[in-house]
Amino acid sequence: MTDASKSCACPAPTPASNGGFWRSGGWLLAALPAWIALYLILHPAADWLAFRVFGLAPGSRLGEAVAFFVYDAPKVLMLLGAVVLGVSFVQTFLSPERTRDLLAKRTGAWSNLLAALLGIATPFCSCSAVPLFIGFVRVGVPLGATFSFLVSAPMVNEVALFLLLGLFGWKIALLYTATGVTVAFLSGWVLGNLRLERHLEPWVLTVPFEPSRGAEVSAGFSARLELALQATKEIVGKVWPYILVGIAVGAFLHGYAPAELLARFMGKSAWWSVPLAVLIGVPLYANAAGIIPIVQVLLAKGAALGTALAFMMAVTGLSLPETVILRKVLKPRLLAVFLGIVAAGIVLVGFLFNLVM
Repeated sequence: MTDASKSCACPAPTPASNGGFWRSGGWLLAALPAWIALYLILHPAADWLAFRVFGLAPGSRLGEAVAFFVYDAPKVLMLLGAVVLGVSFVQTFLSPERTRDLLAKRTGAWSNLLAALLGIATPFCSCSAVPLFIGFVRVGVPLGATFSFLVSAPMVNEVALFLLLGLFGWKIALLYTATGVTVAFLSGWVLGNLRLERHLEPWVLTVPFEPSRGAEVSAGFSARLELALQATKEIVGKVWPYILVGIAVGAFLHGYAPAELLARFMGKSAWWSVPLAVLIGVPLYANAAGIIPIVQVLLAKGAALGTALAFMMAVTGLSLPETVILRKVLKPRLLAVFLGIVAAGIVLVGFLFNLVM
């Protein structure tokens, strides 16, 4: 290292270096205060739009539903964009191949725990996680660990975690994460100890594995930021319609669903509320960002926390499209065991938190 490189003196910025600074991500520093200011005025702006511009009556069913929608839609989309950008940047350091290599080096319960934790940090929904599941099996990752990853990746994804943090606070976010990781860990551990490899479809083990390093980035900050921006556009572009549908459903429930009815069907007093919530959630297909506004309203209307969490986990972790794709790689008995164990874990989580919360 030369003396010049150690010097603390910095040259005065020139127009060229200024432009380089903005192109390399400096614009984020200017955009952040505007993002915060816009986020802070969303609530009064939504009330003004619903009750002054649209002329709806405060407290009316339609007025409250519209106010909920025009407040929650930009709020959730703003949170989603910020979270996906940050997480996508971090994920330029963690490729699918690196995830696979980390899991292949672990055995026993540690592999299940690591797989469940890596599922949080990887940008895979339930459907896109299945091809990676096949790759894990092909390179010798223990079957139990692959199942732990398969459960954790959609159920405890980073978008849901940060949205829950922004909407409900750190306690609910931490509770959701801990329970999701526990379900993923135990599900994979049980399945791994049952030694059910023979119930994989034979073709899975014959698929040639061709490692791809395209997801790894060796460039600097600006290149990683560019990739993160591209990922943000792609992800938000795909999920925003589902989010708006989820918020619309939440707005309808907020304005029109009787609190007494929801509390009766999803409250603590009804022992069957948790299994029913799981059964209702399984055939539904929604990402976590789209289902969170509905859970927000359910809790506000009197639904028990454990029942609401069980519903959310069933929607994100046991989706119908995932089950259809899994049938291509798992024989019926293994698929049934997998679904049964995960569903039982979700039901137990719901009962536990309804009991202690």
